[in-house]
Amino acid sequence: MHEEFRLFMNDLQGRLKMPLPGLSSQMKMATMKRIMRNGKVEIPEDARNAGVLVLFYRKGEEIFIPFIRRNEYPGVHSGQISFPGGGREEHDRDITETALRETEEEIGVAKNLVNPIGRLSELFIPPSNFVVTPVVGFMEEIPDFRPDPSEVQNVLEVPLKALLHPDAIQQKEIEIFPEVRIQVPCYYIDCHVIWGATAMMISELLDVISPGSGSRG
Repeated sequence: MHEEFRLFMNDLQGRLKMPLPGLSSQMKMATMKRIMRNGKVEIPEDARNAGVLVLFYRKGEEIFIPFIRRNEYPGVHSGQISFPGGGREEHDRDITETALRETEEEIGVAKNLVNPIGRLSELFIPPSNFVVTPVVGFMEEIPDFRPDPSEVQNVLEVPLKALLHPDAIQQKEIEIFPEVRIQVPCYYIDCHVIWGATAMMISELLDVISPGSGSRG
């Protein structure tokens, strides 16, 4: 593994073991307010658990993270850009296993090739009633993406430096229902709008990587 990439991942692993910024970072990119009780987001008893994978890899001189664009379907996350992942199943040992399994199913990255190093804070997503845990990991090689056409429209390889750029955060108008459009905070990368829960997870990730950065305040 390239020495600079190894050092970056070792540093990130150490940061993930420290207290995470959690809700304070996530809410910077929230589309709507969350129902709070005693300073915490209220989560329904019937909420399901899910895991997504934040996967780092080096290609050329840059570090990348893959995202997926979901297929159009009659659902709340139709066509959105997200991390690969999905709902936990009974046979999954833990939420890390969920994230790795779902990633392999969705984009063909073998779970035995991924090195998990930690997790970000869980995030409740009201429209789908999921409590999602972002699992962070890396690969020592460039992934051979093989997206499942039944779930994934395409894979977006996003350079980490593009997410960290101050101009990445913008306000964009999106259509959430037919003829219903709203302004949302988002990461705008190569004309792609990454918003909602995924943007909230990215916000915490970047605050962990670059604490105190003024680009997301």
